[in-house]
Amino acid sequence: MIRTAGRPDRHDSPWVTGTLMGGCCAAFLLGPVSGLNPAYGTGPALLSAQTAYFERWGVVPQELWHGPLPGLCTPLTALFVHGNWLHLLGNMLFLYVFGAMTEARMGRAAFACCYLLTGYLALLGYAAVHATSGRTLVGASGAISGVLGAFLYLFPRARVTSLFPFLFFLPLRFPAWAVLLFWFVLQWLATGTAAGQPGVAYLAHVLGFCLGFGFAWVLRTAAARVKGAARSTEGDKPT
Repeated sequence: MIRTAGRPDRHDSPWVTGTLMGGCCAAFLLGPVSGLNPAYGTGPALLSAQTAYFERWGVVPQELWHGPLPGLCTPLTALFVHGNWLHLLGNMLFLYVFGAMTEARMGRAAFACCYLLTGYLALLGYAAVHATSGRTLVGASGAISGVLGAFLYLFPRARVTSLFPFLFFLPLRFPAWAVLLFWFVLQWLATGTAAGQPGVAYLAHVLGFCLGFGFAWVLRTAAARVKGAARSTEGDKPT
């Protein structure tokens, strides 16, 4: 997916989206995973630093539930840690494409809350299902899946330009609801085949998507009720 079509409700710059992208990129470039920071050395020293980095800031399910209380902060810190360049760039592409319009429609504070809350709960939910796992979980995928779910609710009629490798990267335009639901089904199916195996945490994607959709629904429903209550009192006159 490379582009969306539609107009947001507001014209403010999406600085929350930009800040989140900047935070993820800074954490990656300054940490040992990028290999660009000479402070971490090279060879075995660099590999050791990378392992320690993931264990400190990532989510280790079996330590999350049986370790000290500060471990419950790791589902938040893990949102800014990525495993490699491809992992980082893929997540940032999705956040760039879908984040700006979602932030403009929701508002900055609500968007920031949606991103952090859905990301945290998605990783926490994954850790609860795989409570005995010792594998480290990192990445913003759960939060970005929340953005996708919110985008689907807020912009169901938007159109998304997609590139398909099996069609020689021919750009095609589809309704956002079709593309995102197709993506969601793929993630859902993958949760069964990837259960207990290392790799992509598809379950976190599914949880994040559902949480983001629900967050947007609650937010818009609450806003509609407030507006309705305001209109109902406009005609009241003091006696």
